[in-house]
Amino acid sequence: MGAHRLEEMPGFHIENFGCRAARADGEAVGARLLASGFAAAGANPCDDADVVVVNTCSVTAEADREARAYIRRTHRRNPEAKIVVTGCYAQRAPEELAAMAGVAGVVGNSHKALAPDIILALAERKSASQSAKQSMENLANENLSSADFVSLGSLVSSSTVVPVWVDDRFAHSFLEEAQVVPGTQTRPNLKIQEGCGNRCTFCVIPQTRGSSRSLHRAAVLRQVEGFVADGGKELVLSGINLGRWGCDLPEPSRFSTLVREILERTGLPRLRLSSIEPMDWDAELIALMAEFGGKRLARHAHLPLQSGSDAVLRRMHRRYRPWHYAERVAALVEAAGPELTLGADVMVGFPGETDAEFEETAAMVRALPFGYLHLFPFSPRPGTRGWPLHAADSVATVVVEERMAALRALAAEKSEAHRRRFVGRELDAITMHTPDPLRRRGRTTALTENFLPVEIVGEIEANQLIRLRVTRLNGEKVLEALPPIGMLNQYAATAMSV
Repeated sequence: MGAHRLEEMPGFHIENFGCRAARADGEAVGARLLASGFAAAGANPCDDADVVVVNTCSVTAEADREARAYIRRTHRRNPEAKIVVTGCYAQRAPEELAAMAGVAGVVGNSHKALAPDIILALAERKSASQSAKQSMENLANENLSSADFVSLGSLVSSSTVVPVWVDDRFAHSFLEEAQVVPGTQTRPNLKIQEGCGNRCTFCVIPQTRGSSRSLHRAAVLRQVEGFVADGGKELVLSGINLGRWGCDLPEPSRFSTLVREILERTGLPRLRLSSIEPMDWDAELIALMAEFGGKRLARHAHLPLQSGSDAVLRRMHRRYRPWHYAERVAALVEAAGPELTLGADVMVGFPGETDAEFEETAAMVRALPFGYLHLFPFSPRPGTRGWPLHAADSVATVVVEERMAALRALAAEKSEAHRRRFVGRELDAITMHTPDPLRRRGRTTALTENFLPVEIVGEIEANQLIRLRVTRLNGEKVLEALPPIGMLNQYAATAMSV
């Protein structure tokens, strides 16, 4: 960050939409604003903040709508707030967002690494041209080239009412986090990979985040070591296409190699992997689940499925077939054991999806041991190959709704059956920051090593590794447990001796 400081630094709030990787971006921006002297807004951040950062998603039309609604609501309730919009929607349609009342600036993913300095300049309530000038003075301290300044200056001129920082080079898109620490997020995300080159028919991500880029191995290890030194117990590796980490580095490396290094060279008590494409679960990564699963590697795997129909997967331009997916799941269950919690994304109503093709998806969901599903109706995104397909052969809305309802019911059955298997069992877990209503009842929220939410009888501080006995599945389908039968913080000492 630049050396300039305000006499009275404003309060800020970051509202995150979308995936874990997007949340990691928001957490990184927040950490750098705090380091610059900003203060986190109070109990009613939407009403109290001087600066509101809206970190958007644009994977569906509904995601766009939710972001616009939040911006309107924030401006209505807090008209003096400077609203800065960033994220995927900001990259895809910056002019649309810049035209909204209350928006003070739009920072696309292409310039997200510069967002903290841009926000600092905008917060000083200067004009658009002054904000741009101050941002560039701050950024000069980051040793950027003159070409970078020309790019930034061409986007923000004195005639611009609302400044917009967006281009298609993505030269400043990778926001390397300030040191990740256990704080508001007990289990923070460390984003180690950005962008995607898969070019799936339905997906706008290559437009909004660019091609795949990786955080260097040494930086990843420094982050993990710093997290452990600050008392962190569980860290989540995240990315837009996490399994592609390392492919773009000067000395290409495999994601499985990085995971092994983290487990063998750092004292991290527990590592969790976020969503990984089916074909990126290679033999080496699956072998790590067999070696470390249930010890220091969480027995939790999220493999996007999208469809169980071969024909639909081909139209989606996905890189696997249904039988490939089933083979990877079988290998993971064999490696991790039946305690593995398996999750997936499933899309309904892709253009041309027939009743028979939908039934192939439903049959696959019934057959595989899913613990949860994230279900989405197809949403046509401008600029993707799915856009003209939707125009030519869309699935009727009423049919999509019927299919979504059928899969929701099936997903609920699968989730309940999976959770019920653990009643009476002992499980390892990490305690979370408990919501006030639950805390007042003398309860603590926790997440098991294999990704099951638990309510514990008794009050325990957050960020504790514990062993507990599950007693029942309550009416909300959440597992309940007695007070912990053991603290597992010795895991950290064991890990350090590896």
